[in-house]
Amino acid sequence: MADIIKNRYEFLYLFDCENGNPNGDPDAGNAPRIDPEDMHGLVSDVALKRRGRNYVQIARGNQMPYAIFVEHATNLNTKIVRAHEETEGGYSPGSKANKSKVEAARKWMCASFYDVRTFGAVLAVGPNAGQVRGPVQFAFARSVDPVLPLDISITRMAVSEDVAAAKSSADYARWEEEQPEDRLRTMGRKALIPYGLYLAKGFISAHLAEQTGFTEEDLSLLWEALLRMFEHDRSASKGVMSVREPLVIFKHVGTDSDAAQRARQARLGCAPAHRLFGLVEVSKRHGVEAPRSFSDYQVTFNRRGLPAGVEVGFAYWDNGRTSIRPAPPETWEVK
Repeated sequence: MADIIKNRYEFLYLFDCENGNPNGDPDAGNAPRIDPEDMHGLVSDVALKRRGRNYVQIARGNQMPYAIFVEHATNLNTKIVRAHEETEGGYSPGSKANKSKVEAARKWMCASFYDVRTFGAVLAVGPNAGQVRGPVQFAFARSVDPVLPLDISITRMAVSEDVAAAKSSADYARWEEEQPEDRLRTMGRKALIPYGLYLAKGFISAHLAEQTGFTEEDLSLLWEALLRMFEHDRSASKGVMSVREPLVIFKHVGTDSDAAQRARQARLGCAPAHRLFGLVEVSKRHGVEAPRSFSDYQVTFNRRGLPAGVEVGFAYWDNGRTSIRPAPPETWEVK
């Protein structure tokens, strides 16, 4: 198995949404999430992780050790019970597992499920397998500029009426024949934004990676998922969502001449995350009032401001694989 990662990372990437709803808010009738103070769009960390999970699930066939724990429409306790069944002592319904048994089940879950050892999970519901703090975390993604949520009316050319007296398909057909045409169609609504460019920020802890077993191979799969996940998450409601390369990766490597001390610096980090993220600037091009495409923006990276002990790479998806290239020595601009 690949080595567990030994470096702290931060990463930053851009994605945009054209004529779609990048992340609906259930508390607002599933309208696009926004910050009500400044009207900037938001995409939750949960939504980003969900798309990452979905990509890994289809890319690796949902097979252990790359299986996905948090699947759509499943009971999480099914897998937690299996963790107890597969570890020493088995599963005892109705009895509380002791500390060593819980730890064994937790380790089995980390080894078997990619999303558990990557993002973490609460496994203390039902049969207890503890709690896992994942090494990979996201902040809410935020749009670079304010977005305009639209609520658009659409015509639905059919209905799905529950006919109380109907006891068979023939009864439904008879009811349908008796209705005026206007009653057999209805109106619907669709929420979207015309365009939004979002900035997402992420963090990877080497310390937590050691606890969950997050490896270099897992890290490569994460980069792949981030670069490709929107290509496998298409729907009419999402519009056109695209990752705008490159994915910017900051890797802490240390500066000390002593190998042991340098390794310690690489794990703990050599600069605060906000300082690294501040090296990437995204702004509207001159003369653009209402951005409607990625070409309306200018993205620059200030290589000269990179702190000592931190390396930066630009990740692209090229020829069916992830390609990480070193950053140029000077200020760089997305073309």
